[in-house]
Amino acid sequence: MEMLRFATAGSVDDGKSTLIGRLLLDSKQIFEDQLEAVERTSREKGFDYTNLALLTDGLRSEREQGITIDVAYRYFATPQRKFIIADTPGHVQYTRNMVTGASTADLALVLIDARKGIVEQSRRHAVIASLLRVPHLVLCVNKMDLVDWDQRVFDDICAEFTEFAAKLDIPDLTFIPISALNGDNVTTHSEHMPWFGGPTLLYHLEHLYIASDRNLIDPRFPVQYVIRPMSDRHHDYRGYAGQVAGGVFRPGDEVMVLPSGLTTTIASIDTFDGPLDEAFPPMSVTIRLADDLDVSRGDMICRTRNAPTATQDLDAMVCWFHERPMAERVTYGIKHTTNSARCQVRDLQYRLDINTLSRDDSAGQLHMNDIGRVQLRVTAPLFVDEYRRNQTTGSFILIDESTHETVGAGMIIGTGD
Repeated sequence: MEMLRFATAGSVDDGKSTLIGRLLLDSKQIFEDQLEAVERTSREKGFDYTNLALLTDGLRSEREQGITIDVAYRYFATPQRKFIIADTPGHVQYTRNMVTGASTADLALVLIDARKGIVEQSRRHAVIASLLRVPHLVLCVNKMDLVDWDQRVFDDICAEFTEFAAKLDIPDLTFIPISALNGDNVTTHSEHMPWFGGPTLLYHLEHLYIASDRNLIDPRFPVQYVIRPMSDRHHDYRGYAGQVAGGVFRPGDEVMVLPSGLTTTIASIDTFDGPLDEAFPPMSVTIRLADDLDVSRGDMICRTRNAPTATQDLDAMVCWFHERPMAERVTYGIKHTTNSARCQVRDLQYRLDINTLSRDDSAGQLHMNDIGRVQLRVTAPLFVDEYRRNQTTGSFILIDESTHETVGAGMIIGTGD
């Protein structure tokens, strides 16, 4: 059965946790004792309704504060499809968590409170979804019950967001008016909004076509681990384990190993369950080569006529996560696929204004939650593609070498000068 990964985003109290609770409840994923516990807690907290958000705010600190502070992954299924939800926080200081949740998503679901309309966080999340090239974006205008199901409110929000999104790279944009609390247009059509002729949210999620979003053109296999069993029976076995990052690999294919540039053919593609005829993203496999080449972690297996760019100069959009700002001439650790190196910020070209999408060329630093275009010089060549072509080989994270914290995430636009 096909799987859809989607990330929820939005500002504080827009109803993300309630919406996910509603999806879980209406798709029969909640056990009776879970629902009873939520109903009991709702009464204890003085709510006159069942607070479905309590189903998803799983951390005790989240329940106590009444806010979502980390990415929580939820799983549910319908007869049509399996789903993984990345529930990301709305607070601006947790933007990094939204980047984490959306980085592997097929779809981003941005919630907007019908009473408040589009706020800065709505724009920030749309920009991040665009930068991360999430192929499908759904804007759910929530709490329509609190604006008397007014079509004009919905239409005005759609018009404003469409104008803003026109400046972004969002290939597929859908608008749905909902009430997560009452379930209107979430899994069943709303009697209160007969003016809306579109699908319910669940129907849209079940029937969205996502197969064409994968890169099956450029074969990329970053080597994560060299497997050399020590047993006598397998003493001559040498395989390279990792996750396919692009394209299709088959036994007999002629391949090249970077950085050596040596060529060979694939002898077999192995898994725990036995050999495969082919491997494609995001499968984790072990590739065995016909020749005994010197291959180690961080190397890249690709096709001879379709190789990534080997470069030490990166031109990238970076989303900054840390209180200590990013500045020019500072050195960071960089992790790209299975490769680690060090890099220096050569040039901060501009900072992106989230609200206007204008470029601030005078910015000398990137502060927490800022997004900007940066040129980096890496100590050793990385094997990269542009992010728009391959999200795995086109992305990286930056690491503070003194604390080992992740301080930024980058999407490669080009390879420097």
